[in-house]
Amino acid sequence: MSAPRLDVDHTLDTAQILVCCGSGGVGKTTTAASLALRAAERGRRTVVLTIDPARRLAQSMGLTELDNTPRAVPGVDGSLDAMMLDMKRTFDDIVLAHTEPARAQAIFDNPFYQALSSSFAGTQEYMAMEKLGQLKATGTWDLIVVDTPPTRSALDFLDAPERLTTFLDGRMVRILLAPAKAGGKAYFKVVSAGFGLFTSVLTKIIGGETLTDLSNFVAALETMFGGFRERAQATYDLLKAPGTAFVVVAAPERDALREASYFVERLAQERMPLAGLVVNRVHRTAAAQLSADRARAAAERLDDSGGSELTAGLLRVHADRAGVAVREARLQERFSAAHPTVPVVEVAALAGDVHDLDGLREVGADLAGGKAAAVPA
Repeated sequence: MSAPRLDVDHTLDTAQILVCCGSGGVGKTTTAASLALRAAERGRRTVVLTIDPARRLAQSMGLTELDNTPRAVPGVDGSLDAMMLDMKRTFDDIVLAHTEPARAQAIFDNPFYQALSSSFAGTQEYMAMEKLGQLKATGTWDLIVVDTPPTRSALDFLDAPERLTTFLDGRMVRILLAPAKAGGKAYFKVVSAGFGLFTSVLTKIIGGETLTDLSNFVAALETMFGGFRERAQATYDLLKAPGTAFVVVAAPERDALREASYFVERLAQERMPLAGLVVNRVHRTAAAQLSADRARAAAERLDDSGGSELTAGLLRVHADRAGVAVREARLQERFSAAHPTVPVVEVAALAGDVHDLDGLREVGADLAGGKAAAVPA
């Protein structure tokens, strides 16, 4: 039984948030950009947010730079903005919006904040949720397309609220808050009273001054913790709400489709709305009726009879391509057998990388079954 086909245009016309997720290296950024461009040229005010550090999105959209501010994409027959998440800038903006200037500066100057806002594990995913919430709150766009991080843990995007709450409610934070609340001079006395052995070991490892910096940092952020929780939960709820759709992107390869299965199962577990699966870079052949075995046999007969070397070579190229197509089809059949209700759409492998709007339009048309991006009546 064949899988149901993903109706891409219907999804683009009805969704308010479209999240593209999947493992790295499967063309997820190109897919997100193509979907955003097609939605814009179908008449929807669209913004695409990429979290991909490779910055391929800026190149394909003809932008010299892509940063934390939405920028209009030139050459689009419609309204399309693009931006790239700057997690430190997003974190800085949150601090400025929710603390007094002097306290904000103290946070910015703290070495732990500088590390956390730039490279701490999980910060990128949490800030992506913050930025998504901010974009949605403006009401500026009909559709927000989100390109999630190019890692195996792309669904950390969904885990950000829970991980943040666990961290904020954890024992380590309570330990670090104790000295700051008691005052600087009482630092070791207060902490040692309840956690002497723990802090003694920690102080030996990272040093008393460093531990003080960390405690002061946590104390400075304490007043913002509630806001972090509330906004993260609000965005998490938004991802589950009507109007949100997830698209899982994969390549027709064993590992990529295994990851796609993981994403599909996790989204179902979280009751997140899945639109379907995009299988990118699929190899197709114009002569599907000519199998790889028959093509190779014909090439051998030409060799034995002294026939055209060019024809024999073309037959071998076809045989290789047909073999790849069969192997990819079998992998997709396994996926669909495990997930029979998940709609699927294929995108053909291109001869080169997508590097401009025309290339994105070509991918978008393939996603929609070869149709031009006509504005619905």
